[in-house]
Amino acid sequence: MKKILVLMVVLGCSLGRASEVAPTSSLDTTMKTEPVSSLISVTEQKVRNAAVKVVSSRGTRGGHGSGSLVKYKGMTLLFTANHVADGVLGSRYYAMKDSEIKLAILIYSDPLHDISVLYMAEEFYGVKPLKYSPREDIIEVGSEITYSGYPSSHQLMTFRGRVAGYEILQDAGIQILLHTHGWFGCSGSLVYDTEGKIVGVLWGVDVEYRPEQHIVGNLIWIQPIQAFNIEHSLQALCRSGQVKSRACK
Repeated sequence: MKKILVLMVVLGCSLGRASEVAPTSSLDTTMKTEPVSSLISVTEQKVRNAAVKVVSSRGTRGGHGSGSLVKYKGMTLLFTANHVADGVLGSRYYAMKDSEIKLAILIYSDPLHDISVLYMAEEFYGVKPLKYSPREDIIEVGSEITYSGYPSSHQLMTFRGRVAGYEILQDAGIQILLHTHGWFGCSGSLVYDTEGKIVGVLWGVDVEYRPEQHIVGNLIWIQPIQAFNIEHSLQALCRSGQVKSRACK
């Protein structure tokens, strides 16, 4: 219950609760590639390529979030925030990238730590998932990070930042605070370190209430990946017998 109060009161609206999506960019979304500067690192390019927009089967009028595709033992999974994909197990969602829209099925839901995992029932042609590679330890203050997501009505954006510090939530435990940029729609993005290791799942933006409510768009909350167990997240899918994969052995 404490975590719900933090999401709804301390952080105000979650980053995934955007208004109707109406792209305002003149970018040709049928493009399979985008012009990316050589200044972007190899890790940033891979993270950007694996990022997708996440919407429910009801369409974009209910808002959208961001997500990241990972490959685990040959299985393609979609990570996002639980408040982006909070239906019952088996619910249908869609992952979107450029001109592609693919079906994803919710297989794991953790509202306490705000993490959801979906099984990609359809594969993308132009998106390459990153190998599932979580950090073993919680990232240190000052470390550089990167993530890519879909803020507001914008196209895909790539952000850099640093770990600013930590907070502890009574039920959910330690949380990582980043000095970077985030906005509504970025929730669910996987945050990576410079070596391509998963740091955690982006789930909130800070809000200051004194003297009046003010969204602090450069202080972002992350659930450390250490709170997540991938084997546990696959149990429901593997028990169903609908998917044959070495991840279920």
